[in-house]
Amino acid sequence: MSVVVIEFITLDGIVSDPDGSAGTAYGGWAFRYGPEAVAGDKFRLGAVLDEGVLLLGRTTWELFARLWPGRDDPFAARMNAVPKLVVSRGAPDVSRWAGSRLLEGDLPAAVRAERRDVVVTGSLGVVHELMARDLVDEYRLLTFPVVLGQGRPLFPAGSPPAGLQCLSAERVGAAVLTRYGRAAG
Repeated sequence: MSVVVIEFITLDGIVSDPDGSAGTAYGGWAFRYGPEAVAGDKFRLGAVLDEGVLLLGRTTWELFARLWPGRDDPFAARMNAVPKLVVSRGAPDVSRWAGSRLLEGDLPAAVRAERRDVVVTGSLGVVHELMARDLVDEYRLLTFPVVLGQGRPLFPAGSPPAGLQCLSAERVGAAVLTRYGRAAG
């Protein structure tokens, strides 16, 4: 089992509001490069979605639950079929997106107990909690050529150090997909 974090990210490390749904002044930065820049399986998840589980914070889950069920392309079929665990302090109704269930109990303990690969997308609060517990095995980052100078960073000041190694880097349209895993040793 491994934990894979996937994020749209800017050159200065900002991951917040890539689609503009949060209504920030700088939002929508990833979508300025056209729909093809973000469509499909840009993160090369493939079988990880077929055999794994998607872990989402409530806000990201609510956004995705509005978007994915109405789509019918091959990647949407994978997103709609994958089991989804929703992390929330409240008890939202997760029945409107098939395969969703509320994660019960302690997040780190639930992730450690999971037998499938766990994919976390967006969900910055969830990602930061997993980072703090050294539970992230891989980062797949789609880096867009934009500098915002504001917003929430993936790696905020005071984050625990993490030794990583570059597993791959490739140009994907206007962006670059990089994969980083735990450093050996």
